[in-house]
Amino acid sequence: MEVILLKDVEKLGAKGEVANVADGYARNYLFPRCLAEVATPARVAAVQSLLEARLEQERREAEQAAENREILARTVLTITAPAGQGEKLFGSVTNADVASALWSARKIRIDKRKVLLEDSIRTLGTHMVMVEVHQSVEPVEVKVIVVPEGD
Repeated sequence: MEVILLKDVEKLGAKGEVANVADGYARNYLFPRCLAEVATPARVAAVQSLLEARLEQERREAEQAAENREILARTVLTITAPAGQGEKLFGSVTNADVASALWSARKIRIDKRKVLLEDSIRTLGTHMVMVEVHQSVEPVEVKVIVVPEGD
């Protein structure tokens, strides 16, 4: 029996693929768990068009991510933060602060979880921060300059 997989099934295939399985396996395992449906010609065509649309969307996202990576590679962010004597900050600059500064400076929306900081920035000065733009693009290093408020 030919079925269309509705979810990824280990050792069988990925979502959207057409697989040939035993009738009993389909009726007793795949169908009750909503993992697959019968592969009619109309459904196969519909799933194929959805897969093509998804691939086109992923291609556009990858192109946009490559453009954003080039922009971020030459971006220098300046973040103001309250500081005390010397180089120490009152508080810290977090990945959320960096993501917000990227939006303010370049109108590039980056999820704060994609800003890779081992620990918060707690000193004034220049820091290099890694940013994951997209899964298909290498992370980019962004220069962040932390300056004291009021200067």
